[in-house]
Amino acid sequence: MKDQFYTYIQNLQNQITQALEKVDGKATFKEDRWERPEGGGGQSRVIENGAVFEKGGVNISAVHGPLPESMQAYFKVGEVNFFACGLSLVLHPKNPMTPTVHANWRYFEMYAKDGSLIDQWFGGGQDLTPYYLFEEDALHFHQQCKKACDLHHLGFYKKFKNQCDRYFFNEHREEARGIGGLFFDYLKANDDFSIQDRYNFVTEVGNVFLDAYLPIVSKRKDLPYTEAQRDWQELRRGRYVEFNLIHDKGTLFGLKTKGRIESILMSLPPHVQWKYNYVPEPESQEAQLLAVLKNPKEWI
Repeated sequence: MKDQFYTYIQNLQNQITQALEKVDGKATFKEDRWERPEGGGGQSRVIENGAVFEKGGVNISAVHGPLPESMQAYFKVGEVNFFACGLSLVLHPKNPMTPTVHANWRYFEMYAKDGSLIDQWFGGGQDLTPYYLFEEDALHFHQQCKKACDLHHLGFYKKFKNQCDRYFFNEHREEARGIGGLFFDYLKANDDFSIQDRYNFVTEVGNVFLDAYLPIVSKRKDLPYTEAQRDWQELRRGRYVEFNLIHDKGTLFGLKTKGRIESILMSLPPHVQWKYNYVPEPESQEAQLLAVLKNPKEWI
């Protein structure tokens, strides 16, 4: 399974970066291969200062070795070995009318000291973070998510959409990071689903990513915007940074397993602002976005 999934994310990385370069039309991804001293490595692909994408990364990794003590406590296990691989992407467009997007699909195995497999599971999802809310874009993104879910179980979309709303939530701000999508973790084999079934579902979600995001980019990337709207984008990016550094499991896992810092922090935007006690004008587009972030919607 680990070989099967790693081959999948290698191919998906190629598909996604090629499609994004075509949309941008100016910048290309720079590839950076790296090795983890404790075992494994990855390849990071980063795009910067493009016509569409101000900064973005599409990274894959496969790391292995003894599970660090900090993670042993987290998983409530003793001294075990692990393998983890996944694809993680974040795209920060230049135009504030175009939303930031994040996606991650990952696989984890845990082994006893004799090498026998103790546990295995999938995790991941994808979510959209707009700065200005176009409801048709939110609907389109969620429709694509639901389409992928419905092929595998009619209850998946509602379950994983709700988990996404709960997970990507800045509790210290009492607001969502964006308008959600899907989030799932610890998808293991059980009486209803084999590990191959889990693989089939997770790869289905990965396969709809470009269909979910690129039509939105095409609609919004050339819209006019003001300097004030750009300021609002950078303020909202500040909330994005807060979530990633305070709450995000992937960031914390990477730091605790001595992952590559440049790849872990690739998700941070290049230009960001924090203003003291900033409150948007009542009834403004900015205030309308905040209202949705305070009370996540059922888009479908």
